[in-house]
Amino acid sequence: MLTRTSIKRVNDILADNPGWKILDIGCGFRAHKNATVIADIKDFSKFYKNRKFIKISEKKLPFKNKEFDFIISSHVIEHVEDFEFFIKELERISSKGYIELPSRLADNLVFENKTDHIWWFYFDDVNKKLIASRKNQLINPFITVSMAKQLENIFRESLVIELAWTDKIEYEIDNKIRNEDFRNISFFKIFKKYISKKIRTILK
Repeated sequence: MLTRTSIKRVNDILADNPGWKILDIGCGFRAHKNATVIADIKDFSKFYKNRKFIKISEKKLPFKNKEFDFIISSHVIEHVEDFEFFIKELERISSKGYIELPSRLADNLVFENKTDHIWWFYFDDVNKKLIASRKNQLINPFITVSMAKQLENIFRESLVIELAWTDKIEYEIDNKIRNEDFRNISFFKIFKKYISKKIRTILK
């Protein structure tokens, strides 16, 4: 089952269950404070000297079936070529967890996402299902990751998808939307129109 949640709600749940074995996967330098095990394809063992770190070197995750009570996967799935296999692996090694993804809007706004992200997603609230398609770049990006993080403080619900899952992560692949169906939106054109509108307002 897949439902909307919030990182605040997740933090409360983890704080109430201090005995849980918690995996934070693909977190880079930003592992969750309650994670008991941290895993990434890059070696961050020196950074996490006081916590258990596992370097991932193969497609199959190096963990036993249902080894963890909870898994955190924040801004990871959009980078994984075979994300379907990755989802099955998450389901194999735990029965519940938290998934955080950029919204399709956020995915288009950020410079780094243009080359780093393979997939983009939205959540079908009616069928409780994650809908995936190949990344479509419809807007010329104009903000950095750090700027996006600042904007999330105010516009989080527009920029981030936060999901809790239990037992199964329902998803569907939909590749009907393609780049050629849309004209690329340029920030500079938007900015020019904004300036033009501002000048007309001043001159009134």
